[in-house]
Amino acid sequence: MSQEGLREVEHDIAIDAPADAVYRLIAEVENWPRIFPPTIHVDRIEGGEGGAGEERIEIWATANGEPKNWTSRRILDPERARITFRQEVSTPPVAAMGGTWIVEPLSGATSRVRLLHDYRAVDDDPAGLKWIDEAVDRNSRSELAALKRNVELAHKSAELTFSFEDTVRIAGSVKDVYAFIDEAGLWVERLPHVASVRFSEDVPGLQVLEMDTRAKDGSTHTTKSYRVAFPHRRIAYKQVTLPALMTLHTGLWTFTERDGGVAATSQHTVVLNTDNIARVLGERASVADARQYVHSALSTNSRATLGHAKEYAERRVRA
Repeated sequence: MSQEGLREVEHDIAIDAPADAVYRLIAEVENWPRIFPPTIHVDRIEGGEGGAGEERIEIWATANGEPKNWTSRRILDPERARITFRQEVSTPPVAAMGGTWIVEPLSGATSRVRLLHDYRAVDDDPAGLKWIDEAVDRNSRSELAALKRNVELAHKSAELTFSFEDTVRIAGSVKDVYAFIDEAGLWVERLPHVASVRFSEDVPGLQVLEMDTRAKDGSTHTTKSYRVAFPHRRIAYKQVTLPALMTLHTGLWTFTERDGGVAATSQHTVVLNTDNIARVLGERASVADARQYVHSALSTNSRATLGHAKEYAERRVRA
């Protein structure tokens, strides 16, 4: 600690990937929900052009299991492979938070990532500082382990990660279509494939959605997601309780006014869990079989949800 009340900590990890690839993954914030377990969604507010200089980003992430939101400024220095960050508006009990990512080459194919933090608690409260200590330590270890796992996995096989989307045209109001997806607490009444729902929104726009969903084969699986809602435009989410065939699932609902109606799109990004392919699909099933199964299951549910949103919005127009 360099001054009273200020805590300074460092975490590090070795990664079997070149330093420039690791730096790029950290610098491009749109990757974060995919590579860092606590991160739900990140928006670049300004700056960041050309991958260098100062930028502002807004982050939604969990800390000690609680969803939080803050805005940070970052200075990207690709020449030195350093990214300095500082929270612009912190969430209690955090009074101030900042730090630095440093990526150091160990060889042409390996690197070391150092993650430095400095922070203080509101009113220098010891209980608040202890809560931050635990959150920073847990998140830093989780982030670095996930960074190592995902960077190394990306170098081994790109076929495990894939994205796709489904779009439905709706002759209705964008507010009505958005409301149908936003009001997920009502899905058990509105969507036949949803068996039960637990939904909360203690902070406006930051939602927790847990539900039991029926698959095409009649089985039921439980998922839990954190969602970030941007009224009438989009809803981003990240599943934290996942079906057996996925190690990652992020998604985005978008609503675009077009030709007097709405183009409603459901986008998914998935990383397959190869450890469970044989157990779920049989000993002879391949990665391609798992991709097709997951794609079909997610697309079926998304299109069903969008179909009911279409009926809801168009019925309201007629009424």
